[in-house]
Formats: sequence, structure tokens, C-alpha cells
Amino acid sequence: MSLYDEGHTVAGWTGFGIAAVGTGVVGFGVCTVSVPAVVGGLAIVGVSVLVTWVLHLSGWGKPPGVRPREQWGMRVRDTRAREGHAGCVGCRLAGRGRTVASAVPVVSGEVRAEAAPLSSAD
Repeated sequence: MSLYDEGHTVAGWTGFGIAAVGTGVVGFGVCTVSVPAVVGGLAIVGVSVLVTWVLHLSGWGKPPGVRPREQWGMRVRDTRAREGHAGCVGCRLAGRGRTVASAVPVVSGEVRAEAAPLSSAD
């Protein structure tokens, strides 16, 4: 079983449900050639994004990446949501994101790159 368990959250399923209704309304609007239905459906899809984001920020979503098995349940609330999740775009947009530490050390001074052969013939 995957250790990532992405999207199995209250925020994910609620957002999916609202977006599914919105796309259904858009499809209905396309089939009936109704501009107000298409615009309304797109507005519902936009609401689904906002609802998912708010639920994620309130702890009903989970951070990206590997989590311990005891946090895999859909009804498990994320207690670290107020701090923000490292690498999470939604948290960064809310001003909560922690910066991801760079894996490459900063070297002062001149750095030279060497050419590497692409094949054994080079």
C-alpha cells in the first residue's frame, strides 16, 4: 500500500463532490447551449477550490508526502495545519508555509562546471 495516501481527506472528498456537481452543470449548459448554466457551473467549480482550500487550512486536509499509518484515516484531523506544511502551495498562498530547506549547500566563491561526455564515443 502507498505511504502517500493523497486525497483521502474530508477536504479532498468535499472538494471533489462540489466540483463534480459544477462540472455536471457545465455539461448541462453545453448540451442545452445555455451560457448562464456554463458560467454557473464554472462558478461552482471555483467554489469547490475555495472550500477545499479552507478545509485544508482548518486541518481537514493533509500535507503532501509520506505520513505515519495512524494518520491515514479520513477523519483524522491534521494538528499541524496552523503552522503550514513544507512544500504546500495552499499553505504558502495563505502565508503559512514553512520554507523548504535547500538540499544543495551554498558555496561562496567561483564554481566551475566540467563537461561530461554524453556517450562513450565522446
